[in-house]
Amino acid sequence: MQGIDSLFPSIGEMRSIEDQLSQKLSDVRQRSSTRRTTPEPLSQDWLADLDRKSFDQSEELSNTIDWVIQALEIGIVQMTHPGHLGLFNPSPNFASECADRIASAFNPQICVYTHAPVAVEIERHTINQIALRAGMPAGSGGHFTSGGAEANATSVLCALQAKFPDYGEDGLMSLKSWPMIYVSAESHLAWLKIAHSMGIGRRAVRLIATDGQGRMDADCLKMTLEQDVKDGLTPVMVAATAGTTNAGMIDPIGQCRSLADKFELWLHVDAAWGGALIASPKHRSHLSGIENADSVTIDAHKWFATTMGTGIFFTSRPVVLEEVFRVSASYMPESDASKDYYSSSMQWSRRFTGLKMFLALASAGWDGFARHVERSILLTDRLAEILVASAWKRVNASPMGVACFVPPKGNQDVDRCVNAVHDDGRFWVSKAKFEGQSVLRACVTNGRTDEETIDQLGGFLASL
Repeated sequence: MQGIDSLFPSIGEMRSIEDQLSQKLSDVRQRSSTRRTTPEPLSQDWLADLDRKSFDQSEELSNTIDWVIQALEIGIVQMTHPGHLGLFNPSPNFASECADRIASAFNPQICVYTHAPVAVEIERHTINQIALRAGMPAGSGGHFTSGGAEANATSVLCALQAKFPDYGEDGLMSLKSWPMIYVSAESHLAWLKIAHSMGIGRRAVRLIATDGQGRMDADCLKMTLEQDVKDGLTPVMVAATAGTTNAGMIDPIGQCRSLADKFELWLHVDAAWGGALIASPKHRSHLSGIENADSVTIDAHKWFATTMGTGIFFTSRPVVLEEVFRVSASYMPESDASKDYYSSSMQWSRRFTGLKMFLALASAGWDGFARHVERSILLTDRLAEILVASAWKRVNASPMGVACFVPPKGNQDVDRCVNAVHDDGRFWVSKAKFEGQSVLRACVTNGRTDEETIDQLGGFLASL
């Protein structure tokens, strides 16, 4: 196929290439556990080959697909590998992979209800079911996002709108005092980028000290709020983290709610990772208070194991959300903000993202996700038992699938141990900071990780 024919081939040609691609991806999965988890250095030959692709001439699509797949098998951290225990991005569930293909084939414009009513209703239904599972009140609303950063940015916009009714029209120049937001010092520091991009500045983000266990110190939060009010500043929002990046700790959501009520703040819960605990009746209580938040972030592409780019934003005050993003354009249909996402979310044109979570929930049910979450926690505890028995120390008391360890020789030995794991190539763990000390971090949210993998990793670390 050449030229325009390669962009829009016949149905038969597409079927042939799709069948070939399916077989190639199946072969990739078969080889998953035999590859190294760490990327190989990019060769000069490969970089030169890439540089020669100037797109002056067309290539056979199947050949280029082969080239890309071969490169990806050695040139990235292999997150689908059962030994990958790093960060939050796990091997994706198969239903969400299928959803990506379906969404690509139909390519609906989901931000306009009249253009894609079926797609919008599927997303609305999925959002409502997850919000109900989280315990949020009836009538809560929200939408899918590109990820946690967009969802958290949306919470700041809602907080500003709720605090300053004229903010949407007149902007920051209309404010009589500077708005402040409050997050844990152990929170994901995308908050600084969000504050910068919204014009309130990084100094508007108060990093509240933790309690020695990685959780926001409620007393310190209270004192900071009181001092800021005394100094003529305007507290706007407190964001409690439910699953800190480094150690999986949960801020005191109930105390944050009480302080938010006292100081008339918007309470947001950033449960981008830890929100998956809502699936498990056994562990749901760890998120107690999330149901009382004004808004919540959950990333389905973390512990819910969808493919990347599946963030979720919920709010119990959807009227504020609609006020934040309301817009009128002559080329768009008259808008119902509760259904037209272009007038109730940051994006204008958007992929049918919610199908990934819809198919995953439909195929596994809440019970399936509960077993996934509970299994992750059991495997984490299994690794901890092996290492503690070998004189390692677990330093975080997280109820989630993440454990932070200090080697027998102390914090100064963390780098050596992490590097040894990566050099071995069968596993992938990360280095992190917890309460100021260096730790080895193992995050067991990969649904393809099994007991044998955990035992091998534990044995390897214990031998170092």
